[in-house]
Amino acid sequence: MNQSNDLIKSAQRTIRLELEAVEELLPRIDDNFIRACELILSSKGRVVVVGMGKSGHVGNKIAATLASTGTTAFFVHPAEASHGDMGMITRDDVVLALSNSGSTAEIVTLLPLIKRLGIKLISMTGNPESALAKAAEVNLDASVSKEACPLNLAPTSSTTASLVLGDALAIALLEARGFTAEDFAFSHPGGALGRRLLLKVENVMHTGDGLPTVKRGTSLREALLVMTQKGLGMTVVIDENGLLAGIFTDGDLRRTLDREIDLREATIDQVMTARGKTARAEMLAAEALKIMEDHKISSLVVVDDNDRPIGALNMHDLLRAGVM
Repeated sequence: MNQSNDLIKSAQRTIRLELEAVEELLPRIDDNFIRACELILSSKGRVVVVGMGKSGHVGNKIAATLASTGTTAFFVHPAEASHGDMGMITRDDVVLALSNSGSTAEIVTLLPLIKRLGIKLISMTGNPESALAKAAEVNLDASVSKEACPLNLAPTSSTTASLVLGDALAIALLEARGFTAEDFAFSHPGGALGRRLLLKVENVMHTGDGLPTVKRGTSLREALLVMTQKGLGMTVVIDENGLLAGIFTDGDLRRTLDREIDLREATIDQVMTARGKTARAEMLAAEALKIMEDHKISSLVVVDDNDRPIGALNMHDLLRAGVM
């Protein structure tokens, strides 16, 4: 029992220390951070991330996050850079170098080469007085008061702080570039994420004979037959010109029963939802899902530029398509 308590206390202490390390970053998002963003945004090349050991693992992740959010980036191992991989870096690139001490030998060795080529250098260190920080155009301060490691040796709080600072940089650049969900999708075309972000309403909607449609004035009984035949749990209601007049869903039917309306005599006009929420064929399926979620509805009518119904879809269609 005592051992269990000790394990829990140890874990909680680690989390608290790492939370403190992240909170310490907030006041450091200052002119240096702005300058780092400006260097990357004005660059005609790529962001080349370098780091050794644990900083290298964090740097790999930062490079991957940058690349997937609109900033072309890749990771280079600094030891390999000294043995040929430096040729991968061009004068137009920006180097983002991670080192908690700021004195990692493999990175410091590269500094004269970086300077000779005139490559812009951003450092992310825990020591603003280090050789790396002083050589950089701008230093991002990732220092921490204390590592979560009880020996204050193993990189723990410091790697968390660097990772969070890297995420902050990537997202600030994403927003500055106006990077969209569709841009993100083209960076992630495979799997569920690609389907969710690339699929359009026109790819999943029911059209033609599959679209349940009745005219205004149709009896409720006849409308229910159409709904049953088409199996979408809804029907579109159109006016005499073929334009959208409303929608009638299973939910509307339940609300109709609560109103004690005579189902045998009622017309669709009495019970439909006038107009209702609509979607466009060219809209992303994920956008249609958001409309449904925001308005707590399960079906949407798809209309063209003239407000003529051309399709319909429901939550089941999005679920089958892997959008949800």
